[in-house]
Amino acid sequence: MQDGLDNGGRAGRRSPGTLGRHLARRLVQVGVRDVFAVPGDFNLTLLDHLIAEPQLNLVGCCNELNAGYAADGYARASGVGACVVTFTVGGLSVINAIAGSYSENLPIICIVGGPNSNDYGTNRILHHTIGLPDFSQELRCFQTVTCHQAVVNHMDDAHEMIDTAISTALKESKPVYISISCNLPGIPHPTFVNEPVPYFLTPKVSNQLGLEAAVEATAQFLNKAVKPVLVAGPKLRVAKAHQAFMELADACGYPIAIMPSAKGMVPEHHPHFIGTYWGAVSTNFCGEIVESADAYIFVGPIFNDYSSVGYSLLIKKEKAVIAHPNRVAIGNGPSFGWVFMADFLTALSRKLKKNTTALENYHRIYVPPSRPLKRENDEPLRVNILFKHIQACLQSLLLLLTFYSSNFFSFNMDMLSGGTTVIAETGDSWFNCQKLRLPENCGYEFQMQYGSIGWSVGATLGYAQAAKERRVIACIGDGSFQVTAQDVSTMIRHGQRSIIFLINNGGYTIEVEIHDGPYNVIKNWNYTGFVDAINNGEGKCWTCKVRTEEELEEAVAKATGEMKDSLCFLEVIVHKDDTSKELLEWGSRVSSANSRPPNPQ
Repeated sequence: MQDGLDNGGRAGRRSPGTLGRHLARRLVQVGVRDVFAVPGDFNLTLLDHLIAEPQLNLVGCCNELNAGYAADGYARASGVGACVVTFTVGGLSVINAIAGSYSENLPIICIVGGPNSNDYGTNRILHHTIGLPDFSQELRCFQTVTCHQAVVNHMDDAHEMIDTAISTALKESKPVYISISCNLPGIPHPTFVNEPVPYFLTPKVSNQLGLEAAVEATAQFLNKAVKPVLVAGPKLRVAKAHQAFMELADACGYPIAIMPSAKGMVPEHHPHFIGTYWGAVSTNFCGEIVESADAYIFVGPIFNDYSSVGYSLLIKKEKAVIAHPNRVAIGNGPSFGWVFMADFLTALSRKLKKNTTALENYHRIYVPPSRPLKRENDEPLRVNILFKHIQACLQSLLLLLTFYSSNFFSFNMDMLSGGTTVIAETGDSWFNCQKLRLPENCGYEFQMQYGSIGWSVGATLGYAQAAKERRVIACIGDGSFQVTAQDVSTMIRHGQRSIIFLINNGGYTIEVEIHDGPYNVIKNWNYTGFVDAINNGEGKCWTCKVRTEEELEEAVAKATGEMKDSLCFLEVIVHKDDTSKELLEWGSRVSSANSRPPNPQ
């Protein structure tokens, strides 16, 4: 038979597809175009099948940790990410990145090439294991950081196991683990067809009576308040409620604040936007307005010791409405389950009375920055001067990308508006980047809940690979960079054009402000020399050391001008004690929380 027809010309049964082909097509169907991988003997045949899919691009990473971080960054830009590693030595290396994605509610499909199906249950000892005839160690580890696990070591239900895992990742917005025996990807099986039928994921619908009750109770609670405030939290992303949040913001007239890990999810050019609410390290005048309100609605918050600045937020439960992705809690009163955030916010926007009292109070007390930052000639560069220029860099890149998109690209203009995304590494960049005022549609990403140093190198790689029309601006401390530096190589290899500001201050500055010690000092590198060596004259990469504001101005102009199509790596050298005032305050409060003595027994 050929092409599904028998020799008599009658329609015959189509030739069955293979597991590898099915997985590749499924990834494409759900929106994955790039898979981040590290080869190992157990996954090589599977990689052959992924490469054979014309709509799928394999991005080889330098190590599994970075492959996981890259999938994380990719999912932030495209909605879903995928990585492929080998059994145990690869799986246990990538698991730290997968745990971070779990904490951030990102759907990551983590695929592991597993042992030959014939080896299961044989009591054999295999390589890449800890020397025991038990192949479940990796699975048991992943059970704690993924929402679903599938071990595919026979063909009959492989189709169902793969489809269930991928659909669960999308429904739960969490990582999943799929292990596939190394001898199965190329075997045809009748359960697989060459073009899988697309998924249909049933939309989640609120309990209508619960929704009505939650809206009625919330409206009654907020409408009697004198100066209510609206605060956005990071779970806006997993609830896909950005648009509904803005409908509510426009309707109610309340001032809009964001929790730090929600930065980039709310447009900062909105006339009601007042800044970041982060307790004692809030944006100027924002914390005072939130904490003095007589009612506040927190939408998708995460309250932990970092976001609460060592549990020091001055907010009270009895004043708060908390809108979770699937539940609403009102003060010390009722809680309503199976009420989904987008439905709730949209319905609430039609019930709230407009109240601008708190916003007027904000404008009444707000004092704009009055003294521009100045420096003496040849003065060593300060961090606050650096971020003044990053702010200007954002604006100039926005203008440049808008110009080039209108003149040289056929894309829809809406797709390119904004044009930049800021990625902030764990450390002082959290606080300095938090103070940037983002242009309209400018993206912003950081990992606050998990806070794994080194995350931003892989995340920059993945995000830039998913959003090629954008230019990523990454702010990375030297300590974090040393953890994951190798995959700048992959950025160059794939022609990425991000701007990396490497802040060289000689150590783990965020740890210094929590608890100092000799372990926070690192070996200094020639970072530009390191990146030049990685580039090896083979890619479009430009590096520059910056010590003064004049040098910084020249470097930014070159990065956004003649080097706009290259990866630009700017090593910014600052004093080891040059930190934001917010980090000093935050560090002392987190230190205090960490050092609390045991409760009396």
